[in-house]
Amino acid sequence: MELPIYNLEGSQTGVFTIPDDIVHIEVNVPLLHQVVVAHQANRRQGTHSTLRRGEVSGGGRKPWSQKRTGRARQGSIRAPQWRHGGIVHGPKPVRYRQKINKKMKEAALRMAWAVKLREGEVLLIDGLNQMNGPKTKVFHNLFTTLGILGKRILLLLPEKSESVLLSVRNVPRVDTLPVLQPSTEDLLQHKVIVTTPQALSLVLERRFGWSYVQPGS
Repeated sequence: MELPIYNLEGSQTGVFTIPDDIVHIEVNVPLLHQVVVAHQANRRQGTHSTLRRGEVSGGGRKPWSQKRTGRARQGSIRAPQWRHGGIVHGPKPVRYRQKINKKMKEAALRMAWAVKLREGEVLLIDGLNQMNGPKTKVFHNLFTTLGILGKRILLLLPEKSESVLLSVRNVPRVDTLPVLQPSTEDLLQHKVIVTTPQALSLVLERRFGWSYVQPGS
């Protein structure tokens, strides 16, 4: 499979060749779902809590006599039907954490990358590290030319670049991460992955054990 390489003006300057056996690996959808759900669950703090009847202060004595008042019998002013009373069936702290072993995480990442490559949702931009200062207009025009402006974009960089980070922070729906940091959820929830040929080479080497060789080298 060949991926086109674009410059900052949106013109194709070359191709990046990827072996077909990497792109067309078998995708286990239930595994992808399990890993994404676990990732979302592990972000939940689970610290939500409400006070039940026995935890609300006050209400130690009966508010009025059981009989001869003409009113409904009440045992405490902290019963659930009273204002400032306890909460019935309210939330309590819960541990939502789900364990996913390392092999499952790595397999899911490979599948997510394969899906994005197969669907043509990985765009390679050369020259990101050669920017001289922040220029939002460059990325706005680039994304417009490539037809992805307004879509959820994940920009992956091989190394931190203040010029790039400052340039895209005002472009709508663009997130940035180091190239090896995105989770399976990050890859799947973004419509387009924008990165550099060098960054993709690093992904293929770390995730798939394949080293990219420049044509003609």
